[in-house]
Amino acid sequence: MDKIIYASRWLMLPVYFGLSFGFMLLTIKFFQQTILIIPEIFYISESDLVLIVLSWIDIALVGGLLVMVMFSGYENFISTMTSKNNKDSLSWMGTMGINSMKNKVSSSIVSISSVHLLRLFMESDKILNDKIMWSIIMHITFVFSAVGMFYLDGINKNNVKLKK
Repeated sequence: MDKIIYASRWLMLPVYFGLSFGFMLLTIKFFQQTILIIPEIFYISESDLVLIVLSWIDIALVGGLLVMVMFSGYENFISTMTSKNNKDSLSWMGTMGINSMKNKVSSSIVSISSVHLLRLFMESDKILNDKIMWSIIMHITFVFSAVGMFYLDGINKNNVKLKK
């Protein structure tokens, strides 16, 4: 029974492939936005260009989050990733435990939410106040959640030190 349960971790592999597919879709969206903006670069306003760049930043943050979750999740739950060439390996590979990944994910979500909020403020003349209010409430919720996770992680680390 133990072997079956242990082997079932490989059922997560399709999930990580799905995240890889989502990352590919984000990359396609990035290139689509880039190609569409090039012919209009001399005609769009500065604020519209800033909104496009914010969209690119958003894509980069979400992409980084996907890579982090895919790699660290694979390493934590399925198998160790090995690179034949040390130049290809990422410095954080193999060092990110569950708590570290959880904190990085919550930080990334706060960053992504911040970019979305900035985009909303830049387009505030076109957006309903209710949507802006709910976005602010959600952002504050993300911030408090992240702070709470960091705080609890700190308490857990102190408890582990005390037990030693």
